[in-house]
Amino acid sequence: MSKNYRPEKIHKIIFKISGEIIGGKRGTVIDIDAVNNLVDELISVIYLGYSLGVVLGGGNIFRGASETGKLLNRFTADNVGMLATIQNALIMRDILMKKNYMAEIFSAIQIDKIAKFYTPNRAETSLNEGSVCFFCAGTGNPFFTTDTAAVLRAIELNADIVLKGTKVKGVYSADPMKDDKAEFIRNISFDELLIKKLTVMDMTAFSLARDYNMPIKIFNITKKGNMKEAILNSRIGTYVHP
Repeated sequence: MSKNYRPEKIHKIIFKISGEIIGGKRGTVIDIDAVNNLVDELISVIYLGYSLGVVLGGGNIFRGASETGKLLNRFTADNVGMLATIQNALIMRDILMKKNYMAEIFSAIQIDKIAKFYTPNRAETSLNEGSVCFFCAGTGNPFFTTDTAAVLRAIELNADIVLKGTKVKGVYSADPMKDDKAEFIRNISFDELLIKKLTVMDMTAFSLARDYNMPIKIFNITKKGNMKEAILNSRIGTYVHP
């Protein structure tokens, strides 16, 4: 795996999009303008011919760390969170299809009336047919985040990279929201991240990506055009590599 980002080597991508992004600037459950913008960004990537899977979070609808979540046991809270990701997938898939693009939903839990049960073979077939595949319900198990689900799907489907959209331009030496002296890091290895204790995603997802040499690129998904640019431009976002 190259230590330098090489866009010409990218063909199959797993995007990780948090529910917070779907909630938009107003922080609502569903910001339809934000969803439309995300769908248009996806279309700009589809147009370039990439094979595309999307793992959605559900934090816009339910957060296990919320006051409500604290009243529930972790198993129950995580199950509610999985259902929230299914709702987000349904909305995004519907809007994408109304714009005449093929899309499928694959759920890690059985909910046959509205989504196909995920298996790598089923998803691979849909990707090869040109459908955007939305992967929801996380890994299907409590105690694992959608970050972990994104890395897991990328490994299972032999993707070239995981692209994680955030509200900041990439990885910093410290939290840029709290430290105005935080420095942006454009290129870094998994081992360097570990030594410097920089937070990219949860440790299970990070460890899985490192163990299976799955590169990750962190970028600002709220900036118009950045979803496409994060793929094509080595100077957009932070490239995390083995």
